[in-house]
Amino acid sequence: MLDKIQNIFTNREAGIIGQYKKSAVMILLCEDKGKTNVIFEVRSLNLRHQPGDICLPGGKLEKGESPEKASIRETMEELNLKREDIEFIGSMDYIVTPYNFIIYPFIAKTNKSEIEPNKSEVDHIFKVPLEFFLEDSPMLHELSIIPDPGSEFPYHLIRNGKNYKFRSGKMPEYFYKYDNYIIWGFTALIIKSFVDIIKRNI
Repeated sequence: MLDKIQNIFTNREAGIIGQYKKSAVMILLCEDKGKTNVIFEVRSLNLRHQPGDICLPGGKLEKGESPEKASIRETMEELNLKREDIEFIGSMDYIVTPYNFIIYPFIAKTNKSEIEPNKSEVDHIFKVPLEFFLEDSPMLHELSIIPDPGSEFPYHLIRNGKNYKFRSGKMPEYFYKYDNYIIWGFTALIIKSFVDIIKRNI
């Protein structure tokens, strides 16, 4: 048995324990009047999931697709762009959420000044100057992540039963207000992380 275990685990690539849904998003930059802007989407009001929310271009990974390719494909589909309209720059840090999905953010730029998004997915787009995020700190609130085992949980199998002290946690929730738009949730978290990296390296 030891030989079999050695064969299985020698040079095995590590992964993440558990089943996670995976999606990829794109921080898409563009130049306008000498300023660098970030392009945001307002999701179509006809969508079943999060209609009207503000987000970055992106979506779920297809079977066998890399996160990088998914971010480019989704950006093309949602913004009606061609592959040559997108110049890939690099990767951001990814997020493992408490909700069993992983978000892989990437960075790219486009030279296309006029973008007509796919109306079935995107109500409209808007651009925010990068300097806004560099100069304005977001509002911060914290969400409590509290376990809820439920009445069917086998408390009798664990020490202290219902009095067991399950771990809880907190998750930062950021809010940026730009004109009449509120950028929040994982979108704001990704943007803040992006800006923090820039600030540490300029």
